[in-house]
Amino acid sequence: MRGNVVMNLSSVKPKIRAVTFDLWETLLLERNGWNLRRTNARCKSLARALNELGIEISAEQFAFAFKKMALWLASFWDTNKDVTHLDQVRFIIKTASRGAIVIKEEWIDQLSSAYVSAFFEVPPYLNPDADKVLHALKDRNKLIGLVCNIGLTPGFGLRKFLAKEGLANYFDLMLFSDEVGIRKPNPRMFQISAQELQAKPYEIVHIGDNLKSDVWGAKNAGFKAIYLSTDIGRDRIAESDPSSLVSISRRLDYLKE
Repeated sequence: MRGNVVMNLSSVKPKIRAVTFDLWETLLLERNGWNLRRTNARCKSLARALNELGIEISAEQFAFAFKKMALWLASFWDTNKDVTHLDQVRFIIKTASRGAIVIKEEWIDQLSSAYVSAFFEVPPYLNPDADKVLHALKDRNKLIGLVCNIGLTPGFGLRKFLAKEGLANYFDLMLFSDEVGIRKPNPRMFQISAQELQAKPYEIVHIGDNLKSDVWGAKNAGFKAIYLSTDIGRDRIAESDPSSLVSISRRLDYLKE
């Protein structure tokens, strides 16, 4: 990634002041089969949390509910909208319990923590070039942003992970879809990032792995774009399962001719 990014940026005119990145399959990569492992861990963690609160419910009930939630999320994502983290938590518990569980306000923190913990239990891994590229851009006095469509892990969890991995300090901006209610390729995602970075759209290059969300979306907002084309770091098992959120997301992000 490093050589191509530096080479492409050096040839882009007018002068580029800022670079924004996609996160998944750009800076963070996935191991084959780990999406399912993470979902299973999430089911067990949620069931355990509710059991500790005196509610009888099984991990298997949550596994069924996550399949339902994939379709529910897709109904929003198909229109480039997103829901909040707590919306996800409430939906999954309501669906798993068939409406029998009413979440109490004092349970929220514990249930949120249980929902997010699986991401750290079954983590992705950093693109080996990420630190080098981000460091090189900072050395060139470029502003750096992150423009990310989330899946199940919310923005605050991703921020924590990036801080743990030593990358958070590179970013002048981190923008997550669950926190603004919209998703790429909605041009508003890119417009917000330009405003926050205090740069004109034509002064920004966006780098990502998805032709619709990252390339078409960025260009439609007036950005330059670099397509990161690679098969490395993709969970092929999840992509081959038509009911998985990864597979559904891929289909929604397909760029039609």
